[in-house]
This record gives sequence, structure tokens and C-alpha cells, in this order.
Amino acid sequence: MRLRLIPDDTNINFFRYAWVTFGASALLMVMSLVVFLVYGLNFGIDFRGGTSIRTESTQVVDVAAYREALTPLALGDVSITEVFDPTFADDQNVAMIRIQAQEGDESISPQTIAQIQDALRGVAPDITFPSVESVGPKVSGELIRTAVLAVLGALTAIVIYIWLRFEWQFAVGAVAALIHDVVLTIGIFALFQIRFDLAIIAALLTIVGYSINDTVVVFDRARENLRKYKAKPLIDVLNISANETLSRTMMTSGTTLLALIALLVLGGDVIRGFVFAIAWGIIVGTYSSLYVAKNIVLMLGVKRDWSKKDPAAGTKYGHIDT
Repeated sequence: MRLRLIPDDTNINFFRYAWVTFGASALLMVMSLVVFLVYGLNFGIDFRGGTSIRTESTQVVDVAAYREALTPLALGDVSITEVFDPTFADDQNVAMIRIQAQEGDESISPQTIAQIQDALRGVAPDITFPSVESVGPKVSGELIRTAVLAVLGALTAIVIYIWLRFEWQFAVGAVAALIHDVVLTIGIFALFQIRFDLAIIAALLTIVGYSINDTVVVFDRARENLRKYKAKPLIDVLNISANETLSRTMMTSGTTLLALIALLVLGGDVIRGFVFAIAWGIIVGTYSSLYVAKNIVLMLGVKRDWSKKDPAAGTKYGHIDT
């Protein structure tokens, strides 16, 4: 006997509260943009430039003492945060120190890093430095441009693919769902000031691919059903298609989330932002496939009478008479 989380014969009306769900999505997007403009993103060293030093000690992290020890070095903007993780041992106290890029220098010199380490050893003699990463301001600027181009390039390629495979209405619906997912992800990162670095850009590209996969599955079934149910209104065809693919969508998203939750809890703080971005993206991506992409297609409508005008044009959905 097969395990069924979602019955095969579901009959959920995904358009019953269309204006509520669609309006909520639009409101959340606006709120995300406002939060982004007001608070901005907590850019990591990758994008801001500077040096990131990870410390470990058996002594409890004293942020004030660490800052006081570094003040005489006149390093400029210094951010010190204690890192908490359930996988750490009881005597494992970790801190992350971020130092702004120094004016006129591509990165902090080895001599300055040595001075920082000596100053911190005065606070915690047993302190160690598992990692020291430096990114110059020029490199960080190039990384920002490259990251933006990567996301825009992925969205453009997806629009072209959907347009060629389906119709332009489906392409608009798909890209609207993708923009919805990306904007909401950026919004939650700005709201909670989660560190935003190159790993999060990789997560955004993963979200885009995952979300479009769910959307294409629904659109593919809609294409088949447009041929099967020639006289049904478009809203009914889209509803039937979403219900027929719902079990596959929920099983795929659910099993992926199980693995991500395990990584989120046990994977450590280094990958936590990346895993959180993907987990959040899968949730909003599944939602947008069911409640955003289809709504856009319904609003724009789909031509279903090619056979009356151009026999060759009916090859995508077959010759459909309405």
C-alpha cells in the first residue's frame, strides 16, 4: 500500500479566494521592498569588502572586552558577534569579527591581522583563529555586479524558455512568480538582518530553478488539459491542473524541506543562511506556483481557437475548438 499524503482526487478551488491570496502576495512584495529600502541588507564581507575573522575560545565571549582591545588599532568599522550553535561543545565559544576595508588597501595587511590576534590574546589567552578571510573593495564591487547579472540572466533565460515552450501569457505568469519569490526572500533577509553574501546569491538561483520547476509541472498539465477539456472555461482547466499535480508538488517540496530542516538544525552556523534561504524559497515557491503564476495566466487569458484562424498554430495544444 502506497503512502499518500495528498489524495489523488483532490478538488481544491485555488481561485476561491484569488483576490485575497493575490492581494496578500502583492502586499508582501511591497512590504519587502519597503523593508529593503529602510533597513537594507546585512552584506557580508563578499559584498562590503573587508576582513572576517572567526575566533574560538574556551572562555565566554566578552564582546565589550574584544572591542576595547581592538579600539587602539583604529581599524574603523568593527562588528563583533557571538555565534551560537547547538552543535558546539559546552566550552566552545565562537565569535565572528568583521572589519571594514581599509582606505587605500585592497585588504588588511598580515601585520595588522597579527596585531588583531595579539590584542585578542590579551583578553583570551587560549583564543584561536580558525579562519581569516579578506576581500578588497574593488573585488566586492565586481562581485555585486556579477551577482546581479547572474540573477537577471537566469530570469531572462527562463522567460525565453517558457515563452517558446508555452505562450507569452505563461511566460509572464512564470516570471511574476519568480520575482515574487526573490523579492520575498530579499525582504525577509532585510527584516531579520541575516548576513547576505555570495552563498545567498547561489541560494537565490537555486530558488529560481526550483520554483520554475513546480510552475512548469502545473503549466504542462494545463497544456494537456486544454486539449482534453476543450469546452471548459480556463479557470476550471487551471484548477483541475493544479489539483492533479498537487500530490507531486507537496511530496517534492515536503521531502526537500525535511532534508533542509535537518541541515538548518545540525549543519552549523556557516551554512545556516544558505540553507534558510533555500528552505524559505521552497515554501514561497510552492505557494507562488499555486496562487500567483496561475492567477496571472487567468488574468491575461489564453487563446484557444487557433484552428479557426491558422491550422499550423494549433500544434501546441492541438486543434482546440471553443
